[in-house]
Amino acid sequence: MSAPAHHHHHRHLLLLPLPLLMLLFLLPPPASAQPSTSGFTCSPNDTSYSYPCHTYAFYPAGLTTNLTDLSSIGDLFGVSRLMISIPSNISSSLLSSPLYPGQPLFVPLSCSCNSLNSSYAISFSNASRIIQSGDTFYGLSIGPFGNLTTYQSVEVVNPTLVPTNLSIGVQAIFPIFCKCPNSSQLGSGVTLLLSYVFQPSDNLSEVATRFGAQVQAITGVNGANIQPYDTIFIPVSKLPSLAQPTTAAPVPSLKEERKGLVIGLSVGVGVLGVLLIALFAFLLLFRGKRRGKQGFTEVERKMDGEAIRKGGLSEMEVNLMADVSDCLDKYRVFGINELKEATGGFSPGSLIQGSVYKGCIDGEVYAIKKMKWNAYEELKILQKVNHGNLVKLEGFCIDPEEANCYLIYEFVQNGSLYSWLHESRHNEKLSWKTRLRIAIDVANGLQYIHEHTRPQVVHKDIKSSNILLDSNMRAKIANFGLAKSGCNAITMHIVGTQGYIAPEYLADGVVSTRMDVFSFGVVLLELISGKEAIDEEGNVLWASATDVFGTQGSSEDDEDEVGRSKRVRAWMDESLVEDSFPFESVVNVMGLAVACVNKDPSKRPSMVDIVYALCKSDDFVLDVSEDGLSAPPVLAR
Repeated sequence: MSAPAHHHHHRHLLLLPLPLLMLLFLLPPPASAQPSTSGFTCSPNDTSYSYPCHTYAFYPAGLTTNLTDLSSIGDLFGVSRLMISIPSNISSSLLSSPLYPGQPLFVPLSCSCNSLNSSYAISFSNASRIIQSGDTFYGLSIGPFGNLTTYQSVEVVNPTLVPTNLSIGVQAIFPIFCKCPNSSQLGSGVTLLLSYVFQPSDNLSEVATRFGAQVQAITGVNGANIQPYDTIFIPVSKLPSLAQPTTAAPVPSLKEERKGLVIGLSVGVGVLGVLLIALFAFLLLFRGKRRGKQGFTEVERKMDGEAIRKGGLSEMEVNLMADVSDCLDKYRVFGINELKEATGGFSPGSLIQGSVYKGCIDGEVYAIKKMKWNAYEELKILQKVNHGNLVKLEGFCIDPEEANCYLIYEFVQNGSLYSWLHESRHNEKLSWKTRLRIAIDVANGLQYIHEHTRPQVVHKDIKSSNILLDSNMRAKIANFGLAKSGCNAITMHIVGTQGYIAPEYLADGVVSTRMDVFSFGVVLLELISGKEAIDEEGNVLWASATDVFGTQGSSEDDEDEVGRSKRVRAWMDESLVEDSFPFESVVNVMGLAVACVNKDPSKRPSMVDIVYALCKSDDFVLDVSEDGLSAPPVLAR
């Protein structure tokens, strides 16, 4: 079909009544045109690409679904109305108004290269949906999500869900196809790759003109064999300005719709008349029952109202809101002025450590973590976890003027374990019983994020300075800034703290729960020895601990048992010598710590094993100190 014929066909489509138009788009595309891709592969190790990045998907409202208002479309993609209206050039006075069928929108996406296993990664932006009655991966992909994903990709990303037997109420991830520009594209001035679904009525020349791109540039990114309903990526230097109507779409009366239906039937679709009337009545009923959102969201209200009214938020501010959009109903939203007042304008006197400040708001003391806008990953992890041995997130604040995001945590009174073990400001020394309880608390927190979150969470930065002690000297794990949701990924971007980093992560970038086990083993060694994880000469504690403890299970093990006990006693913290506790408990925990720092990750115990072993050791301490009884020693795995 030639370009003029395409255009002619498009005009006739727009003359059809809304019910017929919707039905045509709800019908599955021809088999030959249906994309079979299970996703756009990417490489987490390829530093030439700018993953993660913020980008946009082009989304025509109401063509493939009954979603004809910004709130409903925002809910679908997990963003606010404002985050769609500003890049889409929609007046703030029309935020709550109905949209015209086909009205063009730009929906913001947070695009990442997501590892699905050790050898396979896909480029997409997460859109979460709670499965409802009648939902199917196929229907949702071609309907609400407008072919910005495929049912094959949804199946790949949700391996635990059975497509033919979806349970109502379960959460599914819909991977919205996106890409980030590579260094070559960035060098040529391309800053965005817009996600666009190629329609049967499209031709490349018209699409290129519409977005201010070149046909050659589009085919350079997507290839020349572009088929209808394919998601393509349009390289642009800036977000194009969309032409929008200045008034809201009229809500058609029943009389008008019936008239439109008669016209539609007159062009040859009389057989579908009864079905169309029933379909449209259902759509009207469904739309009428939807709960509309009135007014600005809490984040929008906290931000500069004048800027919102003028539609004057910058792209950075929109990105800030994108990062926190799915947290609005879960946490308190603080105002920036509240935080400034609580911290004396973030004065040095309020600084706890790093970029964390202490502040009092409404009589409550909080720890306020100052960040740049990229708080998305930490927020995403913190939404999934709720455990007494994890520091609790109380709320957040975004400051568009400085492009900062603040995470507000519960304040943990007694500071970090590091300060108690290694700094002179604490005159009091921790008893062995207290140290063992701290170890058990941390192990319980890690067991929770490893075993009871789906997908599993890897903290990636377990160390004594990220373990905080409350007024009862019970431990809480803090700082999920490096945490990773999902396991067995590989990255070349190595982060962490020297002395705690697992060898396989340092050498090959392997991310798994076993790296947290390794770091936890180092913390155990700190608790036993009172030494830091790495000394001034750069020697790591775990290497010397392995030398001290020796190799259990050897033929000389029995002969070396006395020697091992002597070496451990000489190596342990001097402040524990005066403490009254069974020395066997220390030896058992030392054996467990050495097992945790085994160079072979497969030989390290799991957190389930560790919690069990530590609790048995704690029982041993309690039995001896409180009842004068003894218990069999714990066997280190």
